[in-house]
Amino acid sequence: MKKSLLILLATWVSITCATAQGFWLQLPNAPTGLGRFDDVFFLNENLGWAANGPSSQVYKTTDGGETWTFQFDPGGYLRNIEFLDENIGFLGSLDGTFYKTTDGGDNWTTVNLPSNPPAICGLDTVGNSTVYGCGAWFEPAYIIKSTDSGETWEYTDMSAYADALVEILFIDEQTGFVSGNAPSGGVILKTTDGGATWIPIFNSGTSGDYVWKMQLMENNTIMFGSIQSNVQGKITKSLDSGLTWEMFDVPDDFVQAVGFQTPDRGWIGGHNSGFYETNDGGQTWNSIGLGDSLNRIFWLNPNLGYASGVSIYKFTGFLSTVDIESAPIPDLQLKVAPTPIVDKLNVEIKFTHSDNLVIELFDLNGRFLTKFIRERISNPQTETYSFDFNYPPGTYLLDVHTNNHRKGIIITKK
Repeated sequence: MKKSLLILLATWVSITCATAQGFWLQLPNAPTGLGRFDDVFFLNENLGWAANGPSSQVYKTTDGGETWTFQFDPGGYLRNIEFLDENIGFLGSLDGTFYKTTDGGDNWTTVNLPSNPPAICGLDTVGNSTVYGCGAWFEPAYIIKSTDSGETWEYTDMSAYADALVEILFIDEQTGFVSGNAPSGGVILKTTDGGATWIPIFNSGTSGDYVWKMQLMENNTIMFGSIQSNVQGKITKSLDSGLTWEMFDVPDDFVQAVGFQTPDRGWIGGHNSGFYETNDGGQTWNSIGLGDSLNRIFWLNPNLGYASGVSIYKFTGFLSTVDIESAPIPDLQLKVAPTPIVDKLNVEIKFTHSDNLVIELFDLNGRFLTKFIRERISNPQTETYSFDFNYPPGTYLLDVHTNNHRKGIIITKK
């Protein structure tokens, strides 16, 4: 989809009445890969890194995203990247491998973690030497922690609180939040003792929901979360440090990225969308015609931000005259047969890279019925599955979830 200067100008003109200024653009020299960039992280306005998931590639910039240098390709699927300082950084994957660098990303070594978690879905560095991580979106729920810059690690089983954890975000070494999925809905948990104990502060109340990403602003009193759902995508918002919450519908059910510039003006995006903008705190949304498959919105300050999806995007106050061609991620290739179902549900999926797969069944009210399979896909291949379908005649929602996609399919049994 071509993003021209006219579109950017129209976007900019449409927001000149807003209190805050600036707009998003796709970086002209952003790196490209197979699928999307799952994460982008900046230490300052110049120094940053991006990790492409299915391409398993790490890139570095030292000029605010003007140019990028390839650094690392370990294979597998990369989920997130985070740095303590310009030298010490961490790289999480969805393949049971965790990496650390001590030279700014030029070289990476494998980190041995306690209990061998299958994936790292969220990372956050805080202070001078503390690192937190969490996972996995496909279970189990756990947290890892290091207080010595990644030399040693602790592992905490979080299955008492959640089935899956996706995002972790700390204010300081002791106070932080983790979010994900529980049987009762998408959840946010809070700790004030460095992860020793946790209390739930939010639950979406709909089975199958995930609180996918979180954001803190205004001295940490205002909090946002994106709620990925197979029923209705939402954001959740608290104006009182998590004591009370509001939820608002968003246009993409499989929303992931969330980032607000002010309490009223912000953006979301997800598996099936680029940037949607709100100027009323999340009550209404409009597409700005930019981006695809967004997973992360990262702010350095209210006037400078970056986002990752099929490309790398920058929030700026300066217009670009460069036309950019951006190819969307191919849709999830799957077949479901027979239709309607008699006694067996057969699913064929074409995987284009290493992946993780969860297939679950819900009724049309969003009530969870069963998990058919959770499987690790090691190589590009086509897989065929056959499941007994011992449910009464009627209509159901089949939820197919992979690293790069989530799709809800209406199926019927005779």
